[in-house]
Amino acid sequence: MRKSVMGFVVGLTGGIGSGKSAAADAFARLGAVVVDADAVAHELTGPGGAAMPAIEAAFGRRVVAADGRLDRAAMRVLAFGDPGARKRLEAILHPMIGAETQRRCREALAAGAPYVVMEVPLLVESGNYRQRVQRVTVVDCDDELRIARVMARSGLARAEIERIMATQASRETRLAAADDVIDNSGSLENLTAQVNALHAIYCRQAANGGENAPAR
Repeated sequence: MRKSVMGFVVGLTGGIGSGKSAAADAFARLGAVVVDADAVAHELTGPGGAAMPAIEAAFGRRVVAADGRLDRAAMRVLAFGDPGARKRLEAILHPMIGAETQRRCREALAAGAPYVVMEVPLLVESGNYRQRVQRVTVVDCDDELRIARVMARSGLARAEIERIMATQASRETRLAAADDVIDNSGSLENLTAQVNALHAIYCRQAANGGENAPAR
């Protein structure tokens, strides 16, 4: 049995284009509290964001937009051209994101949330995810479908999407880490039905203090 230090927390993850946000929205409609690590990252790197002084010190004004937020396009070009730059950025952001997401999880559980879904794109890549969550739920579909979805929604070129995917854990690695898998290769209705089933399980597990969550 694995215990979370702060209550019953489900780590929701998946590669770019897998449909994490759609799954998170479905959990939220059922009453779970969703803590979105990407939203936290945007707050930290927005105008006046807590991470911006350290980012500017590390990379200079070239990655700071006119309004003081992180220039994500400039940072993306820099990071893809220099793996060391990406690691320096992650070293600044990841501890801050981790601390803030855990604070929000504790706050939600203290306020009476049945359980928390912590939506983290790079959960498996973080290395210490098993200390932060009781379940790992992976939203999964094949790579070609993910690429098509991202191209349709963002206009990014296929080569750029593939570069992003190369920085993330492989599909096989994520699936190997999963306690639960949501297959998002079909319709939104199908995804919602799977979330509904998992919600019922997670509510029971949370009520039992996680007793039904198998150890891994």
